[in-house]
Amino acid sequence: MRAGNLGKATSMWGHYVALALRSSRRSKALTALVVALLAFGVSACMVSYAVFRATTSDPLPARSSRLYAPQIDNAGPAHTFEGQPPEMLSYTDAMALWQAAKAKRQTLVYPTKWGVESNDPSIPALSMTGDAVTADFFPMFDVPFRFGSGWAPHDDTGHASVVVISGALNEKLFGGRNSVGQVLRLDGKAFQVAGVLDDWNPKPRFFDTAVLGPAGAFDDVGDIYIPFTRATDMKKDSKYSNCPVDSGAVDTANWDAYLHGECERIAAWVELPTAADVVSYREYLHHYAEEQQRLGRFAWPPNVGLHDLVDWMAYLRITPKASSLSMLVSASFLLIVLVNVVGLMLARFMRRAPEIGIRRALGASRASVYRQFLIEGASVGFVGGLAGVALTLLGLWGIGGLFEPTIARLVSVDASLVGLTVLLSVVATVVSALYPTWRAAQTEPAWQIKINP
Repeated sequence: MRAGNLGKATSMWGHYVALALRSSRRSKALTALVVALLAFGVSACMVSYAVFRATTSDPLPARSSRLYAPQIDNAGPAHTFEGQPPEMLSYTDAMALWQAAKAKRQTLVYPTKWGVESNDPSIPALSMTGDAVTADFFPMFDVPFRFGSGWAPHDDTGHASVVVISGALNEKLFGGRNSVGQVLRLDGKAFQVAGVLDDWNPKPRFFDTAVLGPAGAFDDVGDIYIPFTRATDMKKDSKYSNCPVDSGAVDTANWDAYLHGECERIAAWVELPTAADVVSYREYLHHYAEEQQRLGRFAWPPNVGLHDLVDWMAYLRITPKASSLSMLVSASFLLIVLVNVVGLMLARFMRRAPEIGIRRALGASRASVYRQFLIEGASVGFVGGLAGVALTLLGLWGIGGLFEPTIARLVSVDASLVGLTVLLSVVATVVSALYPTWRAAQTEPAWQIKINP
C-alpha cells in the first residue's frame, strides 16, 4: 500500500514537472529572465557568503570551547578603550599567570623575527618570522609534527636553546630529512632542533592576533618557535608592543626596565575544560588584580576579561569590514531580485488564467493548483541555482580583485557551497511564487469559461 502511494506521489510530481517544462517553453522570455535574475542574485550572495565563511571560520573547532584568552588592565581607565582591558599583557602579568599555573595548560606567545643560519655554508642566511612560546603551546593547539615534538616544560624553566621549525624551513636548511638534534643559529646563537612541524597554517592566525592586530590575522604562521624564556634572555622584543605614554619604560635599550614596565606585548592562552574551571579562573584573575591594587601597582578597581577562542576573534574584530559590507549589499541585492521575481511570476501565472479556470471547472482543487505552481517555481529555481553555481565559480575566480590576496586565497568551493547555492535559489523562488500562486488559485472557473468560450 505504501509502495503504491509512493508511486502515485512520484507520478504526480513528474506530471507537475512536465507541466512546468511545457509552460516554460510557452513563455521562454519570462522564464529566461527569472532564471537570469535568480542566477545573478544568488551568485552575488554566495560569493559574499564564501568570503564571510572563510574569514569567520573556527580555526580549531574541536578545541575552541576549551581555549581562553585572559586580559588584565594594567594601564588604567585613561588608557583603555570603552573601559575594556588591553588585548595584550605586560611581561609582569604574563609571567605571573604562567607561573601560577591555575589552568590545565597555559602558554605565552609573542611574534618575533630572526636571522637564521645553517652550518652548511652553501645555504645563505635567511630572515624568518616565528613566535616565542612556552611548551604547552603545541599540545594546546593540536600542532602536528612531522619529526620530533615540542620541548618539555623543564626546557622553559631551564631557558633551553631548543627550537621547533616549520616543514618549509626544514626543507630549505636540511633538504626535508629528519633534522631533530641538528643545530642552526638564530641571531648568531646555536639552537638544537627539537621538532619539525607538519603542515599547519590555521586561519585566522588566532594565537597571536592580539599582538599582530586584525591586519595580520590572516597571514601565514611563522617558521620558528623557541622557548619564551630563551627569547627573553636574548632581549628579543615582540614585533609589536603598546606602552602607555606615562609608563616611563619604552626604551628597549634599558631592557630590564622595559621588561618590567607596563608595556603590553604578550598574548596569553589558557585551557579550561569545564565551566567550573572557567568560573574558577575568572575569580583568580579578579583576585590577582585586587592583589596588584593592594600592592599599589594598580590605582583602579580590578578590570579583567576572559574570552573563549571564537568570542575572542569576534572581540578583536578580525573579520574584514569589506566582507561584512559585501554580505549586506549582496543580501539587499537578492531581496531586490526576489521582488522582481514575484512580479514576473505573477505575470507568468496570470497569463494562464484560462487554463486554470478550465482545470478548476473539470474538478481540479485549489490544492492541486498550489502544488502545480509551487513545483513549477521550484523547477525554475533549480535551473536558476545551477546557473548561479556557474556565476558563483566565476565570481570566486575573480575574488582577488575585491579582497586582499591573504583573504582571497582562503576562499574555496566545496560541495556544501554548491548545494547551498542551489537550495537558496529553489527556496527563494518558491517563496517568491507564494503570492502569485495564491492569486492564480483564486481564479473563478465560471468567469474564465464565460469570457473565454
